[in-house]
Amino acid sequence: MQKPLILVTNDDGITAPGIRHLVEFMNEIGDVIVVAPNSPQSGKGHAITINSTLTFEEISLDGPQKDYSLSGTPVDCVKFALDKILTRRPDLVVSGINHGANSSINVIYSGTMSAAVEAGVEGLQAIGFSLLDFSWDADFSQAKEYIQNIVRKVIENPLPKGVVLNVNIPKLLKEEIKGIKVCRQANAKWEENFDERINPHGKKYYWLTGYFNNMDTGADADETALSEGYISIVPVKFDLTAHDYLKDLGEIMNS
Repeated sequence: MQKPLILVTNDDGITAPGIRHLVEFMNEIGDVIVVAPNSPQSGKGHAITINSTLTFEEISLDGPQKDYSLSGTPVDCVKFALDKILTRRPDLVVSGINHGANSSINVIYSGTMSAAVEAGVEGLQAIGFSLLDFSWDADFSQAKEYIQNIVRKVIENPLPKGVVLNVNIPKLLKEEIKGIKVCRQANAKWEENFDERINPHGKKYYWLTGYFNNMDTGADADETALSEGYISIVPVKFDLTAHDYLKDLGEIMNS
């Protein structure tokens, strides 16, 4: 029986420990092709490259998979893989493992999740994985069994068309993780300010700073699940239409 073809990408760059662990985990499930940015692309969201050219190269890193490094964004990687590298459509696209959370509002800024969402736009099964640890030396191995279990379940039970999964994993030892919770996106946001400074030439420059403000204590919210030691899974759609407001807006505009 033919193994599933799995496309792996990320936003931290092709050599980041998170994606190297994800590739290792996926090699035990299917045939793996990696197409990932050649440099960090965190926070790029759904950006694509339109005002400059792209280059790519096959590189040798580890394992039996083929690795391709692309000079573009995570979304570029998915688009390029489908058009120029893969000889057939992948059975699954996995993105990550991201160094740091992509829960709640972070999903819209995340290059990791945007790659998964782009796969969803193309009608593909896709999952984005993130670990709540920004350290380059984060221990991704603690989540191996959970990640592989989630992937196998999606392969065996295909997601509805246009739906992708946003999976966030708490920074815990394997035995400390309480399990998995399917959640909604929490109502949370970044409260930001720009720290103004002066360079040696007397010119102003700014650093984006701020803090994360979780305004949601709902038991079904992803931030709640993570704080309680659970892996959160949020089903995500690229359709941003406010369906629950269509009727009311129509009545207002046509009155």
